[in-house]
Amino acid sequence: MGEARREALRVGFDRSIKLEFHGAKVSSDGGLVTYRDLDEALQLTAMAKEKLTDFRTGDNIQHDLVALLRQSVFSRLAGYEDTNDADRLRVDPTMRVIVGGRAKKRLAASTSQMSWFETEVLTQLAYNLGNFLRRLALPRSVKHWSLTTLRDKLIKIGAKIVRRHGT
Repeated sequence: MGEARREALRVGFDRSIKLEFHGAKVSSDGGLVTYRDLDEALQLTAMAKEKLTDFRTGDNIQHDLVALLRQSVFSRLAGYEDTNDADRLRVDPTMRVIVGGRAKKRLAASTSQMSWFETEVLTQLAYNLGNFLRRLALPRSVKHWSLTTLRDKLIKIGAKIVRRHGT
């Protein structure tokens, strides 16, 4: 009983993902597929393509910027704090499907690729977005404030700063 071999159970999101045991092809992050399906339905990371400018040239580019963004976002959703685990995640079958593009058949981005992306691309994007939002939404009197300035002003008026465990 229970010895009969059945066909692998497949999830409804991506037909290339199967739930079965193959030792080295194991992923502990299978729940990310649900988030990726939601991302695809809402086109969240795809919208970033309009805002990300790729200045890289040549034939050696492994992953486009949207794929790198997906790997960055979804690795954080899985609980990885930084890019240190990227070399391990690049072979993870679930992460490769989530990242998409070339990662699906080959490997996701390495630690050095992810570090470059987060240091060079995301910080510049965040800086530009912050400047845009400051110009757009803030009154002139507070445009020069930083998050530290804002925190200090809130403490001064009696606000309590609450930090989550681990931050």
